Amino acid sequence: MHLVDLINRCAVRGESNSAIVTGPHGSGKTMLVSSVLREIESNPKVSKNLLIIRLNGLLQTDDKIAIQEITRQLQLDNVVGDKVFGSFAENLAFLLEALKRGSDTAQSVLFILEEFDLFAHHKNQTLLYNLFDICQSAQTPIAVIGVTRRLDVVELLEKRVKSRFSHRHIHVFNSLAFPAYKEVCKRVLTLPAEVGDAKFVKRWNQDIEALCSNATVHDVLKKTYQLDKSICRLQSLLLLPICKVTEDHPAIEAVDLVESSKHLGADSKAAMLHGISVLQLALVIAMKHLTDLYEGDPFNFEMLYNEYLKFVQRKAHVVQSFEKPVVLKAFEHLVSLEIVKPVDGHGSRTQKEYRAMSLLVTSAQLMDVLNTYPGCPSELKHWASNPLPS
Repeated sequence: MHLVDLINRCAVRGESNSAIVTGPHGSGKTMLVSSVLREIESNPKVSKNLLIIRLNGLLQTDDKIAIQEITRQLQLDNVVGDKVFGSFAENLAFLLEALKRGSDTAQSVLFILEEFDLFAHHKNQTLLYNLFDICQSAQTPIAVIGVTRRLDVVELLEKRVKSRFSHRHIHVFNSLAFPAYKEVCKRVLTLPAEVGDAKFVKRWNQDIEALCSNATVHDVLKKTYQLDKSICRLQSLLLLPICKVTEDHPAIEAVDLVESSKHLGADSKAAMLHGISVLQLALVIAMKHLTDLYEGDPFNFEMLYNEYLKFVQRKAHVVQSFEKPVVLKAFEHLVSLEIVKPVDGHGSRTQKEYRAMSLLVTSAQLMDVLNTYPGCPSELKHWASNPLPS
């Protein structure tokens, strides 16, 4: 296996290297890395000469937090003390130098970067640059393993970072067939023989056997499988039915899985739209028309406000008009709800009224919400279906 070989060479021969493990959500990227580490740790020759540092882009949101976490995991807090470093590179070099065991040989370090793509958004990509730079030089034997679901992650790297990356990619895809997926479901729900009361375990496992043979359950599992083959999704589906098991409801029934499937399939964006004001709903409709008009190209608040004004002026007798600052505040709330988001690469320094934005709600979602929104003005429904003439 490529990963095992890469880490072995780092720990035994002192070869520095880097690789990125990519694949869709739930395809087994983290499980692959964990199984490789278990195999590595079972070999004393390798494990005694390898330190493992785990970082996560969701937790270490900037380089300062990242270096603090590296220091903590290397157990060098006392060595660093109150020292002040001029740069991130100096700090990292000091930590790696401190690992040397009184000789010229340094202990190998394996860096595992979960949510690797988020580290690319750090200022100047300093962490990635320094790690890959050490890989290229002969300073300290390190291996850097990135884990991400973004296949285009290399395109996020700056030129100086990209040039130091080894460009080793390991792609992981979920190839689980439906019969195996169904078998996993049965195995997850089945109780081992040594758990508690033998009679209860036997009765429970018989109920699970019958449940997995049920046609309704087969259809629910098939639908879930077609949407998402990941085991994570399957576990989410089974969580609610398991939580419902009580003394009065001692077994999982097919109807429990049906309810859980509906709960999982609920449209979170549509649910969020039901909680916004009529003004915000009008803004979402205006965004929809701008998105359709410009064939998916970004829009800004000024364009949106002009579209809103056109509607208000034509329907002044039925729709309340709001001042521009009020409309801007309503728009900012939609941004905070992630119904609309700034477009990457269009500069955060741009004045907020002119910042390029894109809508994250589809036309189908919007129309469903308008049909069920309590007290929705009929003029809004009509406007959503019929854009105003220019």
